[in-house]
Amino acid sequence: MAKTPSPRAIGASAMRARFMLEAAAGMGADADEPFGESEIRLARADGDGHVRISSSSVIDGIARVVACEIDFAFINPSAALTLAWRGTGSYFKAPQPVRAVTVLPSRDQCLFAVHASTGLASIEDIGRAKYPLKLGLRGKAQHWLHNMLDDIFAAAGFSLDDLVSWGGSVHKTGHIPRPGAEKFDALVRGELTAIFDEGVHGWADAVVTAGLTPLCFGEETLARLEEIGYRRDVLPKSRYPSLPADVPTLDFSGWPVLTHAETDDATVRQFCAALEARRNAIPWEGSGPLPLDRMCRDVPEAPLGVPLHPAAAAYWTSLGYL
Repeated sequence: MAKTPSPRAIGASAMRARFMLEAAAGMGADADEPFGESEIRLARADGDGHVRISSSSVIDGIARVVACEIDFAFINPSAALTLAWRGTGSYFKAPQPVRAVTVLPSRDQCLFAVHASTGLASIEDIGRAKYPLKLGLRGKAQHWLHNMLDDIFAAAGFSLDDLVSWGGSVHKTGHIPRPGAEKFDALVRGELTAIFDEGVHGWADAVVTAGLTPLCFGEETLARLEEIGYRRDVLPKSRYPSLPADVPTLDFSGWPVLTHAETDDATVRQFCAALEARRNAIPWEGSGPLPLDRMCRDVPEAPLGVPLHPAAAAYWTSLGYL
């Protein structure tokens, strides 16, 4: 008779850490709960401070890494980190001392949808017509969509303030506007006349059938946005059959982990080694273990627009991933 294998021994510190991490994951599991962000502090064994890891929102995460208040932050999308490193766009006025450690794969695009009654067909049409849109945006104030929209409108030759001056209005509420959600249904009813959001796999294919129009990005606007660090993309009709054709848009892929350019090599190596050791236990959008071999190279689902921290690059190279 085969013996039941003994459970693997686990140290007391690892047991406590896993207990607290699982509790934090449970508290943040529902997007509508007030515990959407997490921060973990690991005391160094030599008593010399802590390693601080945060899943904070984009602007806060980047700012706190730059200020050395946390060591690693986990943000979305990759484009936000690219603009921070370059010091471009509406928010970052100078290059920030940030580096990438890895990028969790997540393929996504943004989508600007309007009520068909507006007659608009492109982002540029909004400015040309000085159309007073009633615009629905993400409720979370620090979501990168707000900064991204400022950059898009600037590239198209107008601003959010201009839209309001034309008689339009901005409504920040809710999460991804999936069909059945209040924000999406308000657009269908005409109470809102536009929505700008991401998470397109949950709502792009419902836009046209609901009587709405996906706005295209013009070539000049896309070129200006590419210059500052965004990547052009397309909503393919092959994936979203209800669309009248492929719709030019911007990429919203990737969940990069960032750190300060001067974070010590040993700490970065430990972080990378922890991902390698726990790759079978860490969830992601796909199946199987973390695809770390694709998480340190520039691929569509995990864009890498900034340099890797040297210690991360060295570690991934030692495993044959680079």
